[in-house]
Amino acid sequence: MDSTPHGAAVTAAGFGVKGPRGWAFRNIGLNAAPGSLIAVQGPSGSGRTCLLLALTGRMKSAEGTAEVSGLPLPKKRAAVRSITALAHVPGVAELDPALTVGEHLRERALLQGRFGGSLRALLRPRHERRAEARALVDAALTAAGLDLESLPKGIRTSVRDLERLEALRLSVALALIGGPRLLAVDDTDLKLSDDERAGAWAMLRGLAEAGTTVLAVCSEPPQDGEGVVLVHTGGSREPDVPKDAPGDSPATTNAAAGTAGEDSGNSGPNGSSGDSGDSENPAAGADAVASDTSDAPTDRKTGDAPANSKAGENSKAGEDPANSQHDNQDRTDDDEGGAADALAEAGRA
Repeated sequence: MDSTPHGAAVTAAGFGVKGPRGWAFRNIGLNAAPGSLIAVQGPSGSGRTCLLLALTGRMKSAEGTAEVSGLPLPKKRAAVRSITALAHVPGVAELDPALTVGEHLRERALLQGRFGGSLRALLRPRHERRAEARALVDAALTAAGLDLESLPKGIRTSVRDLERLEALRLSVALALIGGPRLLAVDDTDLKLSDDERAGAWAMLRGLAEAGTTVLAVCSEPPQDGEGVVLVHTGGSREPDVPKDAPGDSPATTNAAAGTAGEDSGNSGPNGSSGDSGDSENPAAGADAVASDTSDAPTDRKTGDAPANSKAGENSKAGEDPANSQHDNQDRTDDDEGGAADALAEAGRA
């Protein structure tokens, strides 16, 4: 089943995004039923946010296949965007700290009423449209677990005065007003205490149990991993076979991150498919891993550590080993810059 009235199935095989400076992520395998809670785990810079944006139709993939509610990516990105929503994604979908909670809710309800419905809905009496908007907002706040009465100034509380978990709940509520089948949340557990982290996962699990498919980026998956589809980015292993049978342990998949120097002859901006608002240059870069030779065994006669094999090769060629280290550092800097460029391009979409 590709979708339900509330949730979308998500599948991927060999899925990857590449930019001018290398791979953001690659070799993702995923099989999640409608109403699943998908946790994307990996180190910072491993392409977690890029994967989230690619699976919601906001970043173009470079290899492999993926489908959301039966809609193939990247061919049907516009259709995928129409059934997905972003809650908290830094640089792409963020709360305005200068606005109040009420202003955010009114703005989102107004946009939903103007662009989220049919023309016939716009022709209904004004009091009916207002009542429907209030019902949507109340349902979204309840689902996100945000109690306006508990805020310092109620609905007039500024976003800058919200606690981290309260801001996360508000972001989720705003996204739910549009009735998405797939809800995407970035940095789910960032700067949260253990109790707050448990509360955030309980909220997202409740949304999934209600039928909405949830895609959440995190540094640590929920402690109770039952029913969670776990996706790893930044690893070097082959993808595991997802386990989607009821009662099994969480399904785990892996993404092998490439380096900026890989396939340098073929690296370049991805072409646009013609959809408005798409990111054309998802630059990437998984963090380069430098080998550590500090624990290398020393020579018993001289007491010196043996020369690194790469440094020895450079010495034979008449090159300075120090230059190789500088080149590696430059490549790492390029990778980190590439990830920032990719998110910047997505933010302009």
